[in-house]
Amino acid sequence: MKAITQEEYGAPGDVLRLQEIEKPSIGDDEVLVRVQATGIHIGDWLVTSGVPYLIRLMGYGLRKPKTKVPGTEFAGSVEAVGRNVRQFQPGDEVFGFGTGGFAEYASVSQDALVLKPANVTFEQAAAVPVSGFTALQALRDQAKVQPGQKVLIIGASGGVGTYAVQIAKAFGAEVTGVCSTRNVDMVRSIGADHVIDYTKEDIAESGQRYDVILDMAGNRSISELRGALTREGTLVIVGGTGGRFLMGFGRTLRGVALSPFVGQNLRQFMSSTNKDDLVVLKELIEDEKVTPVVDRTFALEDTAEALSYVGQRHTRGKTVVTI
Repeated sequence: MKAITQEEYGAPGDVLRLQEIEKPSIGDDEVLVRVQATGIHIGDWLVTSGVPYLIRLMGYGLRKPKTKVPGTEFAGSVEAVGRNVRQFQPGDEVFGFGTGGFAEYASVSQDALVLKPANVTFEQAAAVPVSGFTALQALRDQAKVQPGQKVLIIGASGGVGTYAVQIAKAFGAEVTGVCSTRNVDMVRSIGADHVIDYTKEDIAESGQRYDVILDMAGNRSISELRGALTREGTLVIVGGTGGRFLMGFGRTLRGVALSPFVGQNLRQFMSSTNKDDLVVLKELIEDEKVTPVVDRTFALEDTAEALSYVGQRHTRGKTVVTI
C-alpha cells in the first residue's frame, strides 16, 4: 500500500516520504480501515518537526519518531475486523483516532472508532476527532460552560476554534470569537454572536468581561487575559507558540502557578482521546449543532505540503489529506 513514512525529525518536506509498504495486520480487537481522508492538527506538525523538545519527552521518541507512519485522525470504510469485533463489519463507514493515518490502510482499535455521521463527508469526518476533543473537553470539563455565560474564543477561526465556537453555542453560551479580518464572516457564520477583528480592535477595548476565555493563539500575556475575565472567571490555555524547548508552555505554567492566589481559575489543558467523547461529537454533528469546517484538502503525495501549511498557523478550520 501507499503510505507517508518518517524516519527522523525535521521539516515535513525533508523527512516525509511516499513509499510502498506492507498493509498492516490486525489483532483480535482491531479493525482494518480503508482510509479515505486524514485530518491534520497542529500536533501532527509538532511531532513531525520534533520541536518543541518537550514533544519528544511525551513519548513520541527522543531521537527519532516511534511511529513510522504519521497521521492520528481519519475516516474511511471498514475493510476487515478482528475475531472479537462485534460492533463493526466490512463496508461500514467510520471515523476515529489512532496512528498510521497517512496511508491507504490503517489498523485501529475498535475502541477508537464510531460510525461516521451520514450528514458529513469523509473529509469532514476526518477533521473531527483531535480538534473536536480539545474544544469539547476544554469547554465542558475545564471551563464547565453554563447556559447564558459569556465565552471568548481566541483563535476562533482555527482547527480547535471553529469547534469551540459551535460547541459553546450548543452549551447555551453567548460566544465572542476573535480572528483576523478575512475570517470574520466565517466565524460569524458558524454561530458566533460577536466577532472581534484583532487587527482592528483589542479584546480589552470594549470593556467587556467574560466568564470563560479559551485561548488558542498563545500570544497574549496572562495579565492581559485576566483583565478580560470576570472576577471568578475561567481561563483555559490550549497550546502555545515560540521556543524550541517549551514552545510557550512557560506562560501557561506561570498562569497555573498564579491561580491559587487569585479568584480567577487559570487552567492549562491538554486533551485526551476516548470513544465516549467521539460519540458526543458524532451526536452534535448529527443534530446539526456542529459542522466541521475544512479549509483545504491535499492529495496523499502532498502530505508534506499540507503539514507545512498547518504549521504556518493560518488555517481556516481544518486541513485534510484525501487518499
